[in-house]
Amino acid sequence: MNSTALAQEVRAQLAGEHRYEHVVRVAELADRFARAHGVDPDRARLAGMLHDLARLYSAERLLKESAQRGLVVDEFELRNPIVLHARLGAELARERFGVNDEGVLSAIRKHTLAAAAMSPLDEVVYLADSLEPGRPFAGREALEKLAFENLSAGMLATLSASLTYLAGRGLEAAPQTLAALDRYRNPAVTKGATTCPI
Repeated sequence: MNSTALAQEVRAQLAGEHRYEHVVRVAELADRFARAHGVDPDRARLAGMLHDLARLYSAERLLKESAQRGLVVDEFELRNPIVLHARLGAELARERFGVNDEGVLSAIRKHTLAAAAMSPLDEVVYLADSLEPGRPFAGREALEKLAFENLSAGMLATLSASLTYLAGRGLEAAPQTLAALDRYRNPAVTKGATTCPI
């Protein structure tokens, strides 16, 4: 499927112009991050375009469709079903768009909560989703600049900002996000090492 056809199909499936504009911005920023860090920009753009296929689903639909596909739902996800849109979205990318590239699917799965093991492609998509220009929060531009300079340092700073945001609102942090923060606090990781080869 060429990029124009992909964009048209994603727009139709999202059924929301605001969400479509978001995924386009994520795909564009993922492409730019990828080029800056030697990651395949086509894979980054594809993951960016498909990362939110299930984002507008209700909590009930997320739980139901996850169960139908045999996805194991953890306690955090049961309390916060919205985060299931990432893992379910990867399944929809496979089913509806024929995506079999495990690296692309991994990036879609991890774009919301992150994980202790993140590939450079995972990092690119996570950061692009977190830092795309449509999210006008204080410090976004500085985080984006840091992410262009060093993916791991960008991950550490962006994860820290996300957890500060959650704590300030009395919201629960996912175990996966806390595990990711622990990983990026390791100095060997923030110098550019990776533990996930996909």
